[in-house]
Amino acid sequence: MELNPKTYEPNIELTAFVKRYWTLDGEKENLPLKNTIVPDGTMKLIFHYGDTYKHHSKSGEITTLPKCFLIGQLTEPYIIEPVGVTGSFVVQFKPNGFLPFATIPIKEMENTAVPLEKLFGQNGIDIEQRILNANSTTDRIQIIETFLVKLLAERKTIDIIVKSTIETIFTTNGHFSVNEFSKSSNISRRQLARKFSTTIGLSPKQLAKTIRIQTTLKALLNKEFTSLTDLAYENEYFDQAHFIKEFKEFTGLTPKDFFGDDLKMSLIFDKK
Repeated sequence: MELNPKTYEPNIELTAFVKRYWTLDGEKENLPLKNTIVPDGTMKLIFHYGDTYKHHSKSGEITTLPKCFLIGQLTEPYIIEPVGVTGSFVVQFKPNGFLPFATIPIKEMENTAVPLEKLFGQNGIDIEQRILNANSTTDRIQIIETFLVKLLAERKTIDIIVKSTIETIFTTNGHFSVNEFSKSSNISRRQLARKFSTTIGLSPKQLAKTIRIQTTLKALLNKEFTSLTDLAYENEYFDQAHFIKEFKEFTGLTPKDFFGDDLKMSLIFDKK
């Protein structure tokens, strides 16, 4: 049984940075043994007011995740396993939205769960305890927004070129040419890649691939396709082999296996 998150919109002061807040609640027996978080181009602050989760690495190592942490940009499937009752409050940032709040290089957080103490020191410990001890989602949103707005006042804002690039990538569902954009924006590919690496932690090409696979997954979930071959061409993959290779890179499964397994999705999958 898949968990359905409840979502909440951010305060207008944070809409340029925060995509949404959401909660997940459920008993262990109602959840799959393992869940695959598919890369979606965003970073998230996660507060487990229920039990925590275990992480299964590619090497087979199993570690227990912190109660509260930031999950950096994902470039590969991230396998998690519930150990008990799920109760989670999540702050989902826009692709470049965490930059004003970052205290360590974005790239260093890639595919990593970063404890809040490492990010914010004593303030991280304090905000963690306040969120975990809050009585409601409304209280948690108010606490985290006060914290983020205070940080925002002390940090620089987003680079306009990066913002424009991201908007183009999302508008085209990931069908994006770095060469064409760099020419039209009068910025070299190297400069653009450096700006993205600093602010987002992904290259423009990586973000475009991520958004394209998310678009493909949504089509699968909503059964908006006639065949897997047509789906590949509709999303502008070069050929079926390219589609399968990229799909497996992000989900750990071939499109056929994924579709044939009752479309078992990640608990954390953006269906909107």
